[in-house]
Amino acid sequence: MQANFLSLVQNRFRFNLFLLLKLPAAYFSGVRVKNLTETQCAVTVPYKWFSTNPFNSTYFACLAMAAEMSTGVLALGNTYKRTPAVSMLVTGLQGNFFKKATGVTTFTCEDGLAFAQIINEVIATRSAANFTSVSVGVNNQNEPVANFSITWSFKCKA
Repeated sequence: MQANFLSLVQNRFRFNLFLLLKLPAAYFSGVRVKNLTETQCAVTVPYKWFSTNPFNSTYFACLAMAAEMSTGVLALGNTYKRTPAVSMLVTGLQGNFFKKATGVTTFTCEDGLAFAQIINEVIATRSAANFTSVSVGVNNQNEPVANFSITWSFKCKA
């Protein structure tokens, strides 16, 4: 992952502006990157009016947004300004729910090195590949709330 991509995401103003312009549902739901390294990404989603459901918990789609973002930021960081360019797209999503989300839920993906490897292979072979990444969501007591398996498709544009 490039250092300039890390600095873009870690700049709260610039990344919040990106969310507002490109992912407004995530912005208004309060989905935010909490921590990003080359190997992992942690994303939070709060329980608040805009992210709630009629059952007094966080709406499952908001949980899915946070889980997808925790994997997507790692994928994007490894495709950012690459030559040749690599396109990426979610092609599958599976979620499992364990506990009611009634506070801040933090989703963590630790597949940064695997993303780097698969994207390097796509560039080296000028082919397409799929990769399924896992993001685990926990509450403030570190109890599992949900996990998502998100399948990404990567294709070399050249």
